[in-house]
Amino acid sequence: MKKKEDLRIIKTKKNLYEGLLQLMKDTSFEDIKVSDICNVSLVNRSTFYDHFSDKYELLATLIDDLEEELSENLENNQTFESAKDYYMSMIRILFQHISDNIEIYSSIIKTNNNGIASDMFREAILKDVRKTLDKSTILRVNVPVDVISIFYVSAVINVCIEYIREPGKYTMQEILDYLDKLIPNDIYFDNIKTTPIEV
Repeated sequence: MKKKEDLRIIKTKKNLYEGLLQLMKDTSFEDIKVSDICNVSLVNRSTFYDHFSDKYELLATLIDDLEEELSENLENNQTFESAKDYYMSMIRILFQHISDNIEIYSSIIKTNNNGIASDMFREAILKDVRKTLDKSTILRVNVPVDVISIFYVSAVINVCIEYIREPGKYTMQEILDYLDKLIPNDIYFDNIKTTPIEV
């Protein structure tokens, strides 16, 4: 369990996150200086370095926080009756997470073309998919779980990235409807009901 942070530290980090994201809307991450982040965030440079060694650690920590939030949401995806139900539920959770944090992801991906966010999606989703497929007892095809996971997750992640890059092109519900049509009804394992997984 994480140690609870002081409210002042939480506020300072929030200000730094927001300052970085504000700058990333118009400026390449590589061109942003720590002094720029501090000026926009109204945070002293020495205070910045009390919490982060550089701007890369600041961005990585922001992404880690988002990944933790997404992973916690995915942990609630515990009951489903078929593989397709599982995938669609997982995809809904992912897209809801993106929609709730669209400004952040837009700054990181759309403006800066930074791969750290897409890597985070991939890691969190792959972990969840592999865990679920590993505990299913009947696979309909002789394909390793890793290959199945990468195949489906890569497709979903690429759709996510396009959704972030062009947020007005399709609504979240339209994307979910399209993916629902693309994912077969009867895939990989027999209908099962899951129980909470001990990690």
